Amino acid sequence: MSEIHSMESHEAPESPARRSFIQIGLGAVGLGYAGIIGYPIYQYLSTPAQKAAAAGNVTSATLDGADKLPAKSVMMFKFGSEPAMLIHHADGSWVALGAVCSHLGCTVSFEADQNRIFCACHGGVYDPKTGDTVSGPPPKGLKKFKVEVTDGRITVSKA
Repeated sequence: MSEIHSMESHEAPESPARRSFIQIGLGAVGLGYAGIIGYPIYQYLSTPAQKAAAAGNVTSATLDGADKLPAKSVMMFKFGSEPAMLIHHADGSWVALGAVCSHLGCTVSFEADQNRIFCACHGGVYDPKTGDTVSGPPPKGLKKFKVEVTDGRITVSKA
C-alpha cells in the first residue's frame, strides 16, 4: 500500500516590512485625498478675508494721463487688488466702476458700440453710467467709485 502524504499549503507569513510599506502607502494616499478635498475648502473660506484686507487699505487711486482718454473709451486699472474701469462717455462725463461681475466674479468689459458693460461668462449686462444690472444673471450692480478730474489728473476714490 502506498502512503498518502498530506500536503498542506504553507504560506509564508506576511513580513513586517511589507505590512509597514502598505500602511505607509495607504496613509499617503489618504493624505493626498484629504489635501485634494481640503485645499478648495480652505481657498473658499480664506479668500473673502484676504480680499477684505487687501481692499480695505486702498481708498483712492490717481490715474496720470487718463484725462487724455478719448470719448467713448475705457481705461482698465487696479483699485487695490481688484480690476476696475474708468469710462469716458461721449457727453464728456467720467464714470469709474469695479470690473468684477457680481454673478460669479468674471471680469467685465465696456462695449462702446453697444453702450453697455458686458460679462462674457454668462451674458450679464450693466448700465455704463450707473453700473446697475440691466439684464442677465448678476444679482446686483457693479461697485461705483467717485471720480475727480483736476489739473489733468483723474483721482478715483471709494464712494
